[in-house]
This record gives sequence, structure tokens and C-alpha cells, in this order.
Amino acid sequence: MIAHLSGTLLEKQVPRLVVDVGGVGYEVLVPLSTFYAVGDRGERVALGVYTRVTDEAIQLYGFHTALERTLFERLIGVNGVGPKLALAVLSGIEPAELVRAVRHGDVARLTRTPGIGRKTAERLVLELKDRLPAAVDEAADAPRRAGGDEVRDDILSALVNLGYQRHAVEKTVDTVIGRSEARAFEPLLRETLRELAR
Repeated sequence: MIAHLSGTLLEKQVPRLVVDVGGVGYEVLVPLSTFYAVGDRGERVALGVYTRVTDEAIQLYGFHTALERTLFERLIGVNGVGPKLALAVLSGIEPAELVRAVRHGDVARLTRTPGIGRKTAERLVLELKDRLPAAVDEAADAPRRAGGDEVRDDILSALVNLGYQRHAVEKTVDTVIGRSEARAFEPLLRETLRELAR
């Protein structure tokens, strides 16, 4: 089984990377968080890899962090959650936020993640609540940034629903929240949309 790849990024197109390792190009499927973290074509890249072998194919799933890989493995262990949905979940919610939502049974937050309906969200809570590593639990329970995280999460969720890629707009959202006197969702969302339209 392939557990790690380190090489040159040859191709990059959501949700797929091709990594050249010693002259062999490996196709790797990745969540958006990893896609935006790895840099541009021609740059060096290192990925933790989950190898999935079926009768039809051997598929590689790559992750920028060990936490993402661990959560992916936990997600695909849930009944009814395959690799495609697991990647969609990791693309739509930050790892620590996912852990927090599962541990606290926050079904409403989970259902705001693309591809997750109420039944699937409830299944994630039921099956994953006691299966998350202790180190991840501690990270998820870390104090939220004063007065901004819930509104920030709601703005990011709204932008994803409008078709924006979460990791492409996070920096803009943080900039707007940091400089604005407003603390309510609607004015911050309007200001963010104006900034993105520039």
C-alpha cells in the first residue's frame, strides 16, 4: 500500500493532482483544503496517502495533514459514506470544526456541509462521536476566536452555497471581519461579496 508520496506536482485540477515521483505520475484525489495548500504545478509536494483497492481500480487519496487523513479514514468507516462523500465533507468544513460538530452533536452545522443530509449527519454523530483521536478532540475544544467564529463559519457556508470555493475565500472573509465594525452576519456577508467582486 502507498502511504506517502513526495515529488513534483505535474497536474492540478479539482479534485485531482498528478505527482511525479521518480518519473512515474501518480493520480491522487484530494479535498479542497489540500488542493489549495500544495502550491502550483512544477513545485515540490508531499502528501499523506490513503490507498483504496477495489476490483475495478486502485485509487489514491492524498492529504496535506495527518489530521485530514485520519478524519477521511474515520468518515469512510461510517455506513453509507464513501470516499467521494468523505472528500466533499473535508472540502466543506474545517477538520477541527468537523470534530467539534460531531462531538457536540451539532447536526445543523453538519447539514450545512455540501452532500450531508440530516440522516447522514445523525449517522456521523452516532458512529464517530467516540472514535476521534484524543489529540483531535483537544484541538476541537480549543477556544474559538472572540466574537467571530460562528459568524465567520456562517459567511463561509453562504459563500460555498453561492459557488465559491471555501479555501479560496477564507482570507478575504478574515480580512473583512478583522477591519469591519459590524459583527452581524448580513452586513459582513454584503461587505465580503463587495470585496470579492473587485
